[in-house]
Amino acid sequence: MSAWTLAQAEEHLLGLELFGMRFGLDRMRRLTTALGSPERSFASMHVVGTNGKSSTVRMTEELLARHGRRAGCYTSPHLVSFTERIHAGGRDVEQGAFAAAVQRAARAAEAVERTLPPDDGVTQFELLTAAAYVALAEAGVDVVVVEAGLGGRWDATNTIPSRVQVLTNVGLDHTRWLGPTVRDIAREKLAVVRDGATLVVGALHPDAEEEAVAAATRHDARLIRAPESLPDTPVSAPGAFQRRNFALAATAAQAFLGELDPSHVREAAASVSVAGRCEVVGHDPLTIVDGAHNALGVRALVESLPELLGERRPVAVVSVLEDKDAAGMLRELLPSSRAVVFTRNANPRALPPATLESLARQVVADPPAIELEADPHAALRRARELARRDGAVLATGSIYLVADLARGPGARRASTL
Repeated sequence: MSAWTLAQAEEHLLGLELFGMRFGLDRMRRLTTALGSPERSFASMHVVGTNGKSSTVRMTEELLARHGRRAGCYTSPHLVSFTERIHAGGRDVEQGAFAAAVQRAARAAEAVERTLPPDDGVTQFELLTAAAYVALAEAGVDVVVVEAGLGGRWDATNTIPSRVQVLTNVGLDHTRWLGPTVRDIAREKLAVVRDGATLVVGALHPDAEEEAVAAATRHDARLIRAPESLPDTPVSAPGAFQRRNFALAATAAQAFLGELDPSHVREAAASVSVAGRCEVVGHDPLTIVDGAHNALGVRALVESLPELLGERRPVAVVSVLEDKDAAGMLRELLPSSRAVVFTRNANPRALPPATLESLARQVVADPPAIELEADPHAALRRARELARRDGAVLATGSIYLVADLARGPGARRASTL
């Protein structure tokens, strides 16, 4: 069999979207066993939570690397290429290594599926996660920071023998799968805690805090609460929420390493950046994209706008998926916006712009000027016209909108899962 190219690997992964999401750990355990359990060739840390996971993962990886560890990480989703999800040695995994890992995982999946019922099969996220472990093991990393995809208990990432678990925060997101209350969601996420491990948590809702204490007690795990920020440690990633994420990452890294060198911490804080999170993508007018996709995330973004924009009120470009709390997000965002252009990202679950307009007029008493533009790139161009050279534009509401804008017109379609 000839070696796959990156394009073939990505096409294979995209082809698995037809089968959607199926939770459970049995398929993943069979798959990694068939691959020789690559996830056991390195130490691991597991990051769960409603918001801030990818940033916390990237920051933790950077801190570990600055302290001399051969660190890697696995995040989701990606903006342009699946390879962005796997980091080793401070950079995305090489295309050839990624393609080889996906091909190897796909062969193992074929063998596993012969043992499964006819209506069952390895999912896209399971195959990608297994391929990530293969690629990271081949890269020779000694510690990997892993971001959970959705929830924790039945997420494909929950087969790693992690030594440190991190809970960033808990909000009402993915309630269809994780439960209707903060307590329910926290319990699902905290199912990743291991016996005798260390659980590091950020600022939590009281119900989530109770669940964290209960999980740590049940597993005889050490519970550490991260500070809101690190004094005298400027963080290059913009936004107050990124300072919170960095403080959480530093606490997690310290839990893993035992001690941090303050100079290495400052170096990591000054260098780390996260694509798609308060990312400046243009000037004149200042243009920022951010993947906030729930009310909690939008609130944190809005709180950071004065730091990012000064006194300017942005023209917002907004697209939201149908399974998100669009009403709550618009309540947080629109009062701070000078105008809004509603659009629709390429994900089939994206709400139509007209639906967002109707919702905006229901939930905000005096909404800003509203325009509709179905194409995300055209919407961004229109927002930049409205903002003029001395204004500001903010594109947000879905990581899939950020991905559409990052890829450019006519590029390969993104994953929708």
